[in-house]
Amino acid sequence: MSGLRFDDGVRAATSARRRFRLNKAEGRLMGVSAGIADYFDVDVTLVRIAWIVGTLVGFGSLILIYLAIGLLAD
Repeated sequence: MSGLRFDDGVRAATSARRRFRLNKAEGRLMGVSAGIADYFDVDVTLVRIAWIVGTLVGFGSLILIYLAIGLLAD
């Protein structure tokens, strides 16, 4: 047998994976928008504007999604 170990690369790849976390320190209500902004590395203001526009266009359905994320994350 050769001395190759294939599991080392897999372990390194999974440990470098980012996880979504609520950012309650920088968040306004539950930290959902700040957590999404941290995860995707964008400005939190853009995420908040997207939530507002999506809520208005979706007739309020994003409010339920926001609450679900806020209660289930972390």
